[in-house]
Amino acid sequence: MNSTEQRLHYIDWIRVLAFGSLILFHCLVPFTSFNWEIKNPTSSEWIDRIVIWLHQWRLPLLFFISGVGVRFSLKKRSVGRFTWERTHRLLIPLAFAMFFITPVQVYFEWLQDGRIQPGYWQFWPSVWEFLPYPDGSLTWSHMWFVAYLFVFTLLLLPVFASSKIKWFDRLYPIAERIMRPAWSPFLCAMPFVAYYLFLYPDWPEQGNLIEDWWNFCASISFYLLGFLLGRVKNFWANCLNYRRWYLGLTLLVSLWLIISYFWRIDLPEEKGYRLTVFAVLNSLFIWSIMLTVIGYCMRYLNVYSSRLHYLNRAVYPMYILHQPVIVATGYFIVSWDISLWLKLALLVISCLTGVLLAYELVIRRTRLTRFLFGVKAR
Repeated sequence: MNSTEQRLHYIDWIRVLAFGSLILFHCLVPFTSFNWEIKNPTSSEWIDRIVIWLHQWRLPLLFFISGVGVRFSLKKRSVGRFTWERTHRLLIPLAFAMFFITPVQVYFEWLQDGRIQPGYWQFWPSVWEFLPYPDGSLTWSHMWFVAYLFVFTLLLLPVFASSKIKWFDRLYPIAERIMRPAWSPFLCAMPFVAYYLFLYPDWPEQGNLIEDWWNFCASISFYLLGFLLGRVKNFWANCLNYRRWYLGLTLLVSLWLIISYFWRIDLPEEKGYRLTVFAVLNSLFIWSIMLTVIGYCMRYLNVYSSRLHYLNRAVYPMYILHQPVIVATGYFIVSWDISLWLKLALLVISCLTGVLLAYELVIRRTRLTRFLFGVKAR
């Protein structure tokens, strides 16, 4: 990392790839045995396993990279301007989506369940009854990530503001010494082992902010660590120099987890030996795959391109739109008499085509739509 500009290229690529993994993930879910907005009549055990594997690390990586982004944002902005920028890019799209985007998902879910009759404009006024899902139609659905990110930003604002003070810089030589050995990034996994042991059984993942302590604590920790490690050069040097070792560890721990927990979708739900082993293995897995992704992106994607510039602006609006598009198009696709894998391929193609066209033809064209979808100012 010779300069901030070099860092931004691969970090932006990681951000784009992380959001892309979310889109792929949600295209897969209708074909699993797990409960979701729309369901295919049949499911695939292989897709179940892929989804469980992806679910362990996709959002931790995104929270971590979002924390790194805070570091760069604060280098160019005052704390006040940073707070306004985050409010604009997080709170406003969240509020807009809850009333005008996510209701589409509830409509098609209830339509498939036979809970309502066809007619979206007869359904949509129910959103304004302010009755939370599942009893009502008001939900933030996949936008829970944005809601959490906004709350985390407010909670961590004193830490972010402190980084502007010179004495804060005295902590980084200590961090550089700690992060010098190749194994040192795995020290970051220790809090997550504790979260699994003490919070995971009693507070399963909810996404509702107030009864979601395991997910809340883990996610805010990834966000904070991304911010703190964003300028620790030895951390990033280790990711680059030892990426092959981290990849080997990722494959080894993945195999262990697949055999013991993911193959039969048998995650531990109670405290005991199986939970302890899972806590250690999965915490190591999450960090090893994040270090691997970072290292390989540093090595091969540390380049600027017009494609990166375009996708970096487009990926957030695409994230906001992707799940409603998946649910709306998937409602029709899953009813067709074709193979499951062909349905999946069509769903991926229709989702990517739909969100790209929406961004290109509508969202990026006016100041209002850019504002509502959190697109950075030109």
